[in-house]
Amino acid sequence: MSHSLPLTDILDRLSHVDPDSLKLFKGIEKEGLRVNDNSEISQLPHPSSLGSALTHPSITTDYSEALLEFITPVGDKGEDVLSFLDHVHRYTYPNIKGQWIWPASMPGVIKQELDVPIAHYGESHLGQLKHVYRHGLWHRYGRKMQCIAGLHFNFSVGEGYWSTLADAQGVTCDQDFVSQEYFGLIRNFRRYSWLLLYLFGASPALDASFVDGREHSLEAWDDDTWYLPYATSLRMSGLGYQNNAQDGLFVCFNGLPTYTNTLKQAMAQTVPAYEQIGVEENGVFKQLNTHLLQIENEYYSDVRPKRNSKEGEKPLTALNRHGVEYIEVRCLDLNPFLPLGIDLEQVAFMDTFLLYCLLKGSPRLASEECDEVVANQKAVVLEGRRPGFTLKRMGETVELKQWASDIINGMSDVADWLDRASGDDRHAAALSAMMGRVRDSSLTPSAKVLETMKQNHLSYQKFGIHQAKVLADELARPLAEIEQQKWAETAEESLKKQAHMESENEGTFAQYLEDYLKKL
Repeated sequence: MSHSLPLTDILDRLSHVDPDSLKLFKGIEKEGLRVNDNSEISQLPHPSSLGSALTHPSITTDYSEALLEFITPVGDKGEDVLSFLDHVHRYTYPNIKGQWIWPASMPGVIKQELDVPIAHYGESHLGQLKHVYRHGLWHRYGRKMQCIAGLHFNFSVGEGYWSTLADAQGVTCDQDFVSQEYFGLIRNFRRYSWLLLYLFGASPALDASFVDGREHSLEAWDDDTWYLPYATSLRMSGLGYQNNAQDGLFVCFNGLPTYTNTLKQAMAQTVPAYEQIGVEENGVFKQLNTHLLQIENEYYSDVRPKRNSKEGEKPLTALNRHGVEYIEVRCLDLNPFLPLGIDLEQVAFMDTFLLYCLLKGSPRLASEECDEVVANQKAVVLEGRRPGFTLKRMGETVELKQWASDIINGMSDVADWLDRASGDDRHAAALSAMMGRVRDSSLTPSAKVLETMKQNHLSYQKFGIHQAKVLADELARPLAEIEQQKWAETAEESLKKQAHMESENEGTFAQYLEDYLKKL
């Protein structure tokens, strides 16, 4: 059970703690699809000049060979994190000449499923495993769905928060306590994550090719575009990343044991439809196994508890053994009007929001509230900007604008405390800006996307490629020569590391896979 201490009391206690132990750490993983001039997914391989997608610490690929993923180091200053993200974009663009990084979450033109090249990671056993896992995703859900891009925000806090919370509750500050408090953060996050969908959702429309042959309830914008007039994030709707087989999977966020046990059961549960697909045919692997989840990462959630694994240690094993180290927010759309998909104002808001979720009391989620959480999320992504739109709050009907205002007002003490610690007003200013979006939905990114398309008579495809080129121009500043050299050396080192891994292969991939699954 989470604490029931007043928020102001906790903040007062924190004011007497060493500031160096009260830092907020964040890191960003930003995806972006490579496309050609016609907004079509690129068929070109991941450029070797960017290094190995398997071993490069900052430049990799997600599902598709064309789906770039940039990973920043963890830092306590938003400026440093965004500066690194800026540099990785500026190193990448000269290495993908004739291509563009699609700026939005929903992809550009993908006419056929097989137009999506699945990512390759070389011939090492680990590289083959990553490729086969993606083959499994194709057979289970299709390739197009896997080309949706997003922005993951990783968040953790300094030791001073844990010791203060533990002292206030009169309990021991150990790893079990830390994990318990992180799950309290996650429960509050799930209660309020619809607010992030409203404030930062930026995918109210999509290219017609994405839903070709699928049933949907979208409205026609033009011959090439579907949309919903009040949608915030179609990426997070049933049209986005979904898994029908997972619909009956209830993952409990009331604690680490229940969370990991649920996922372990799903990773052991065979699905008849996946058995029909099979694992291997004529020496070609179609998926890792026939279970509901091939590996834990296949479970989709808007937030995940995470722990960095030691070499050879599986993610769920690491989480079980060592506890929660940070949380990963996964519900953020790319903002197609921003060169990096995110800006400092949003980082400041995320810091405030997530710290608020941590410090505010967080009762366990009962099944009825879990149902409300899911229903609220599903409703906001489709109709969150509709005038007078309502949600359910503990069984009561409440207007979105009223509840959003209540949450942001509740965050004000946290923002003021953070601003006193940092010596500026960025957190309060971010709250003020987001309150503006609550009062006037036309200020939200999703509304701005539709308004820009309307004013310029653009299809989603033409809007996307126009923004891609505008943002590429903003990122055209060359890196300093020493910085350029550093990135080139890192790319070369990653290629050597991949080659070394390939030279150390022992036995067959089938044997490697069998051992890997046993460890799971």
